[in-house]
Formats: sequence, structure tokens, C-alpha cells
Amino acid sequence: MEIVGEFNDKVFEVVRNIPTGYVSTYGDIARAIGEPRKSRFVGYALRNNPDPSVYPCHRVVFKDGSLAASYIFGGLGVQRKRLESEGVPFADDTHVDIARCRWTPGSIAFGRPTDIDWDAEMAE
Repeated sequence: MEIVGEFNDKVFEVVRNIPTGYVSTYGDIARAIGEPRKSRFVGYALRNNPDPSVYPCHRVVFKDGSLAASYIFGGLGVQRKRLESEGVPFADDTHVDIARCRWTPGSIAFGRPTDIDWDAEMAE
């Protein structure tokens, strides 16, 4: 695998588990790997995706359900087409219906930093 660094490895491990027909958010991924303040870094990691058929980064969206205008494998239109082909419901042209198709990673055994108030971090 051409992914560099432990952070990226953790991101890709979570992303590869997002089920077909569902999406997760950058923040969901960051929290799942024990780095709740690094959702932007999740996006940076996904820009280095070596194989979108293995690591379905098109299934990662913003917390309001909006698609990534800079989706690395063809832009917003391609991301939307891929999600539609998997049955992901849309609220409008640029937002998935996040309430109907959000997948939140379970407790993943990467460990959690102990210096964070997890109840506060996980609240939305």
C-alpha cells in the first residue's frame, strides 16, 4: 500500500469499511481514529487515495451532507454519480440526505487520547 504514515493508514482502514449505500463525514472518520480535531487532515489523507475501488473516498462527505467540490477523482459530478449508483439518497443537487444514509464508525480499536473530554467532543 502506498499510503504514508500512521494517520493515513488509520483513515483508510475506516474508509474501506463504509458500506455501499452509506456515507460518513470527515469528522466521523477523525473521531473514529481518535483524532477528533483533525477532520481536515482526513480530507488531505483522502487526496492521496491509491485505489478508490479499495478505499471508497467518494462515500466521505461534509457534516451537512455536502459533496466535495474538489473530489480528487473527477469533481463533484463524479462523486454524485458514484453515490447515486450505490443508492445514496440526495436532499438536493449537492447534498446527500445525511439523516437517511449516514454511517458512523463503531468503536474502532485505535485507542483514544486520554487528554480529551470525549463527551464534549462527540456532542454535535
